Amino acid sequence: MALSKRGCLKAAWDLAWPFWMGDEKWSARLLLGAVVALNLTAVWLNVRLNSWNNDFYNALQEYDWPKFWWQFAIFGMIAAALIVVAVYQLYLRQILQIRWRRWLTERFLKDWLADQAYYRMQFDQSSTDNPDQRIADDLDRFTSISLALSIGLLNSVVTLFSFLFILWTLSGILRIPLGGDSTFDIPGYMVIAAVIYAVAGTWLTQRIGNPLVPLLFNQQRYEADFRFNLVRVRENSEQIALLQGERAERHRLLESFGRVIRNWHQIMTRTMRLTAFTSSYAQAAVVFPYLLVAPAYFFTEKIQLGGMTQTASAFSSVQEALSIFVTIYARLAEWRAVIARLDGFEQMIERASRLRMSAPSLNVVRPEDAGEIELQQLLVRLPNGTPLVAADALLIHDKDHLLLSGPSGAGKSTLLRAIAGVWPFGSGVIAIPAKSTLMMLPQRPYFPVASLHAAIVYPSEPDAFSADLVKEVLTAVGLPQLASRLQENGHWNRMFSLGEQQRLGIARALLHRPQFLFLDEATASLDEASEAALYRLLAERLAATTVVSIGHRSTLEAFHTRKVVLAREGERFKVQEAERSPGRQSQRSGWGAPSGRAEK
Repeated sequence: MALSKRGCLKAAWDLAWPFWMGDEKWSARLLLGAVVALNLTAVWLNVRLNSWNNDFYNALQEYDWPKFWWQFAIFGMIAAALIVVAVYQLYLRQILQIRWRRWLTERFLKDWLADQAYYRMQFDQSSTDNPDQRIADDLDRFTSISLALSIGLLNSVVTLFSFLFILWTLSGILRIPLGGDSTFDIPGYMVIAAVIYAVAGTWLTQRIGNPLVPLLFNQQRYEADFRFNLVRVRENSEQIALLQGERAERHRLLESFGRVIRNWHQIMTRTMRLTAFTSSYAQAAVVFPYLLVAPAYFFTEKIQLGGMTQTASAFSSVQEALSIFVTIYARLAEWRAVIARLDGFEQMIERASRLRMSAPSLNVVRPEDAGEIELQQLLVRLPNGTPLVAADALLIHDKDHLLLSGPSGAGKSTLLRAIAGVWPFGSGVIAIPAKSTLMMLPQRPYFPVASLHAAIVYPSEPDAFSADLVKEVLTAVGLPQLASRLQENGHWNRMFSLGEQQRLGIARALLHRPQFLFLDEATASLDEASEAALYRLLAERLAATTVVSIGHRSTLEAFHTRKVVLAREGERFKVQEAERSPGRQSQRSGWGAPSGRAEK
């Protein structure tokens, strides 16, 4: 997505302004003020160096030995001051950059994770690609390039006004004879020449370099896509190896990398043209002022060698200040591409946050006096609007044990997502008791890359549960061998089998003791005996917890007091209460629930 120049500036303003008006505004402004002050000092030192040129070269022309060495001493002091200013300007600018990046990162992470926008973004077909790159790379580029461009622009403006008067005075009046005693006088002609030179260079740079903006935008996207595909191979290495999919993956990765190469070749071609012009422009600027001042030096003898050198130096300073656009064009193109990506990311977060409010939408309410979950006139839809699951007046009672079954693709998992409040598509009301806690255990649980202790107690903090309690729970779910590894860091989703991961998921539920526990085939990778043992453990440890399970095994019915099925009704599936088999009621009662409860 490319932005217009005006849109780019507005997006940049919207990104930058809150930082300078937020909680860290005074420290940020103080740092920026120090950087600006050092920048102004550097410009003053350059003005002083320009004056030194006149004195030094005049000393050479006049063969003034004592003055020659004195000018060397002056140069040493100016150079030392310039070095100190440059070092501290860079240091303070880097401090300001990292603080600005930290603030932006915290803000983007907050918006991305708030109201589960990160989850809903995947439902939008125009979804922003690679949010990780936007936060990790683009924010870094935005802060570094923004500061570099801002300081560079300030430096150019101050340099321009500092040297403009000097150049105007030094260049004098250019008299063009018109015949006889008539002349055409051009005062400050070198200033006018510098303006013409810079304007022409800027116009040509814009014509040559403008196509770089969309190319750089696409390059960042293609690079991120390629990195994402590489990570996918690493995360799914076992499945790829079992399927012997190396050839297919290699073809897919090379195809993704091919887009990187093709776009890079276009960038190379355009950059080569831009570099050829800007380098020619810069090289010509070295000798151009000498050509302008040479007649006054050779023919009128109005200036000495030092004056000629000082004039050329002042011209170069004015010309460089006016040519800032030529100098920074490549970085400016990258900056516009970064802003376009960040602006698109922000818009996508906003759309995802509004997705819940779009009509039709599911209405999740939290009544204070309710003790059970109730689904009223519920119709869950797919993102494209296709109806999927209907449920009306379905009650999930307190301490209930409900088995949800149906054919694959009927929408069982989607129905649980809707109850959890993360699926926004559909209509109807889902009433959940206020202040109740819900936990969803999917078939493949998530474990952060952290210590095993932190991974098991997620999303709580590691100190929320003692190590002794976690070890006891590990033993209870059949993983006593892991008790000695609680402080070990690792990528547990890759290191453990799916069966071990599901046991750890049950351990997580035992620690958090939610009021409502939803198991989405959370024990499907275990054998029936192990599955039965874990369900008996849940009944024993979480007797006050309402459990809703999705599963296909008939053996699961022995551990549930109710069963509902998703039966096809036209283009959708409808939740229906299954008839109880008298022969199985005793099995349900054997799960630890009072036998009378199964008869309710």
